[in-house]
Amino acid sequence: MKQQGLIVKSHGRRFIVESQGHTYDCTTRGKRVDYACGDIVDILVQNREQAVIERVHERQSLLYRQDDWKTKLIAANVTRILFVIAAVPTPSEELLNRCLLAAEAYDIDPVIVVNKTDLPETGALLERLAPYAGLGYRIVTVSAKADIAAIRPLLAGETSVLVGQSGMGKSTLTNAILPHAEARVGDISEALDSGRHTTTHATLYHLDGDSRLIDSPGLQAFGLNHLKVPELPHYFPELRPLIGKCRFHNCAHLQEPGCAVKQAAADGAILPFRFDFLQRLSRELGNA
Repeated sequence: MKQQGLIVKSHGRRFIVESQGHTYDCTTRGKRVDYACGDIVDILVQNREQAVIERVHERQSLLYRQDDWKTKLIAANVTRILFVIAAVPTPSEELLNRCLLAAEAYDIDPVIVVNKTDLPETGALLERLAPYAGLGYRIVTVSAKADIAAIRPLLAGETSVLVGQSGMGKSTLTNAILPHAEARVGDISEALDSGRHTTTHATLYHLDGDSRLIDSPGLQAFGLNHLKVPELPHYFPELRPLIGKCRFHNCAHLQEPGCAVKQAAADGAILPFRFDFLQRLSRELGNA
């Protein structure tokens, strides 16, 4: 019997699908595993517990990362990315920039969520993040263990996905938003100055009839090899006014003469670290 369902958990080659009030442990046809948490799928029910995914419906959005070796789907049909960052363990601004770029490329609304506001180091982190507010990105502060009031309005009516490094408190935040979620929580490994990987698969939670939250595994890298160098300025809010003003239409903004982006950077109109990020990404994608 064929039914339509929603993938609420993805783990390797196995998926948990909600359909008509039941949940099914689903496999896929052949070796196909390109499904994600949040996908609407058609399933062929085998028995009361098992089914096979037949096909995926057209997606409104798909958040994924791609490096030289593989593509990793993170979540489908999401409308908002909540990038969770904290002062401890040491946060990666590179990862933040990559996730913001991915949000722009996939037309998903990004919000920077600064967690662990009780830490004394948080003030310095907020100073570092201030330029992002100047670029138009929303920044909210929460303490997953004490006060998450600022994040609740952002979840209403949205399908949101929590992303960020391991150890930033995503699972603790999920537990605070949904106490019954029982997401696994791990301690920080001080020796490695990085969070332990506590979430090993993406899970979708229903907040109410119109709102969903997806908790994803911690990220240490975010490959963007599927993007094209000429498209990059479209994904930088500060570069959009410069689109079409370079001498060459396929300008990589590296050594080309007549580059409007390089001139804007020289004039101080572009933040240095954002220009550096653009150039590093152009070189990376040019060699991909």
